[in-house]
Amino acid sequence: MRGKAGEFPLDEQTIFTVGKSLAQQFAEKLGRPARFITGRDTRESGDWIELAFHAGAKSEEAHCESAEIITTPGVAFLTKSFDFDAGIVISASHNPFEDNGIKIFLPSGKKLDGETERLIEQDISDEHWAVVNNQWSVDYARAEEFQNSYLDYLAEEFSNLSLENFKIVIDCANGASAHLATRLFERFGAEVIALDCEPDGQNINENCGSTHLEKLFRANKFEESHLRKKMLEENADFGVAFDGDADRALFVDEKGNFVDGDATLWIMAQFLEAHGLLENKKIVATVMSNLGLETALRSKNIELIRASVGDKYVLEELLKSNSAVGGEQSGHIIFPKKSLVGDGMMTTLYLLETIYENKKTLSEMTAGFTQFPQTLVNIKVSHKLPFEQVPQINEAAKRLETELGEKGRLLLRYSGTENLARVMIEGENQANIEAQANDLAEVIRASLG
Repeated sequence: MRGKAGEFPLDEQTIFTVGKSLAQQFAEKLGRPARFITGRDTRESGDWIELAFHAGAKSEEAHCESAEIITTPGVAFLTKSFDFDAGIVISASHNPFEDNGIKIFLPSGKKLDGETERLIEQDISDEHWAVVNNQWSVDYARAEEFQNSYLDYLAEEFSNLSLENFKIVIDCANGASAHLATRLFERFGAEVIALDCEPDGQNINENCGSTHLEKLFRANKFEESHLRKKMLEENADFGVAFDGDADRALFVDEKGNFVDGDATLWIMAQFLEAHGLLENKKIVATVMSNLGLETALRSKNIELIRASVGDKYVLEELLKSNSAVGGEQSGHIIFPKKSLVGDGMMTTLYLLETIYENKKTLSEMTAGFTQFPQTLVNIKVSHKLPFEQVPQINEAAKRLETELGEKGRLLLRYSGTENLARVMIEGENQANIEAQANDLAEVIRASLG
């Protein structure tokens, strides 16, 4: 569930019903009252949404506790470690503060199954589920313990890492990692310079964090991002930017270069392979990952499996192929042997471990990976026929793929939310691929516009 806070389905009545329905269903399956843990990011709507959920769940005798403000992967970790039946995250991730959402994790780290979701939807549409206003409260008694336990877990997983005489700049997006990340990296001896760690309920992701890492657009002009500017000012060794709930992480190297999720996968694939942990010689990315990643991996005899866009589909392919790492350009990286949830702080520690172990800089670790030029053209369409069912489009696409050969890639798809066709081409020459994309766009416009 994700939307504007205060409006359906993120209004008080609906959230109460979600808590009540979830508690009822778990109680029926378990034969006892359910045990839930909740956590939230820094949005101003998070506290009342959490309160309404607890009230609904408690009306069915569920035991509910809160980790208060904590990352999404933090809640997933606590759900299993403290024997809760489900973990509920109240966050809208990289969205602006007006939005919020609810994600529900099982102790396995997987998200709630579709059947339970459908039953919750049925209860939401049943109007007799009225809110019971009986002195609502949220139990924060163990919030500090929960947060410390999560940080202890991450520190113990990377206990051999030393960051003495190493300067890190972190951008916490005024989000869930704001009071956690500095404490974590200082444990390893790093000098930490923290940016955007002063959440006020409304400034989460506002011109900061992983969604604003390359450039900011303010007052009708582009500016350097907070992180890159600070990195260069401080002559720092490493920079990282999280999103609002810190399940993503993107990086800046010591030279000020942007390091995205594809580059992170390239580094991690080599690291895991060197440690004998890439047993099937495969990693998972998405259809949007750059052809340069596939080419670089091929040089190391590592296969790239492409999943549909979305961490859900990446995880499905990871489990299906028994692969050790997968992710997206956005910095959402999953290490399924450790967790089935993307964890930005864990990804950062993995990357720092590769630097420490190899005695190299981040820019040196990205060597061997070169992004191919890429262009994307959006075309308004009146309807969404499968492309292969439109002869003119099908023939033009096949001709283009032949032209590109192994030195280029065409991705043709529809937007999931708008009447748009998207033509994405990667190749060796920017001018050439832009011309090719525009030619194909004209064919689509003539056929479906």
